[in-house]
Amino acid sequence: MHPSRLDLSLVALFAGWAMTDEVQRRLADRGLGDLRFNDGVVIQHVLAAPLSITALAERMGVTQQAASKAVKDLENRGLLQRITDPADARTKLLHLTEHARQAVEVTRDLRRDLETELETEFGAGRVEDARALLAAVIGRFGGDDAIRARRVRPPR
Repeated sequence: MHPSRLDLSLVALFAGWAMTDEVQRRLADRGLGDLRFNDGVVIQHVLAAPLSITALAERMGVTQQAASKAVKDLENRGLLQRITDPADARTKLLHLTEHARQAVEVTRDLRRDLETELETEFGAGRVEDARALLAAVIGRFGGDDAIRARRVRPPR
């Protein structure tokens, strides 16, 4: 079936996946092939400010055990580090490493590059219209707050 015949929700989802796959490919081309899309789910929270695993679990809506497992993986790959909280020596706060900060910047650049390519190919007006429509759909179904709070999760 041609994508233009799919439901809007599927077209939006698959377009996002296709763009994400392209960003992942370009990250690998730049020597950042160790990064995974799901890393961003954790990184987005720590990027805003250092936080404890307990706070991360609450924000992500997962168990502390699940958050700890994700953190351990990111630590092992050099993306996160735990540093003692200066306000409470019993608490360790999660911080992004320089490698993670670099990955965030490169990913942002690649997403901008992709958008520029789409504007060149399809026209800036069409790209902006698509963004406006999809943003309105997100708002229509109450997703604005989740985006602002960095609490976007796949549906259950």
